[in-house]
Amino acid sequence: MTQPGPRGRYAGRTATERRAERRERLMAAGLELFGTEGYATATVGRVCRAANLSTRQYYEEFADREALLIAVYDEVNAEATAAVGDALAGVEGQPLATRVRVALTAYALSTAADLRRARVAYVEIIGVNAAVEAHRMATRSRWAGLIRGLLGTGVAAGEIPSRDYRLAASAYIGAVNGLLQDWCAAADRAPLADVVDELSRISAALTG
Repeated sequence: MTQPGPRGRYAGRTATERRAERRERLMAAGLELFGTEGYATATVGRVCRAANLSTRQYYEEFADREALLIAVYDEVNAEATAAVGDALAGVEGQPLATRVRVALTAYALSTAADLRRARVAYVEIIGVNAAVEAHRMATRSRWAGLIRGLLGTGVAAGEIPSRDYRLAASAYIGAVNGLLQDWCAAADRAPLADVVDELSRISAALTG
């Protein structure tokens, strides 16, 4: 359980502002350590030293180390969701294949242009414990739901046959995550643009 933070003003800032700044510093430290050295070695103490904060201040924001990992992972996914939404707004009314490709490109660029974010999203979040894994799978399910929604618009427009696309959407999200996970781990990493091109070719199987 997180602890209550300080009250009142200090150096012209409210307690709420100071607490928000501390959380931002902890999130930045978590992204850096999880995304470069890995979750296993990024202890709470190391995160606090990187953020120049005390462990007491850490536990005012996060119940444990897993909570910080989930928060960083959720931030990566929230920003990707916003990027995909913005991208789709720019291609409204265009063919389904175009919209799927644009959504995919926005997702990949948002989550993987910064390798630290990619490592959190596709490597470090996996297999931590049952609670974190359940959270990851719920997030993956939401992305699959977005794909189903896109395909549903294609069905409504008569672009693709009407059928249950749940398995197809799940398989596609698995392919995206699997390819980006392998890409993160590769010593001779291909350009991200090549990854996007490959995923676009895979997406053609959904919309062709």
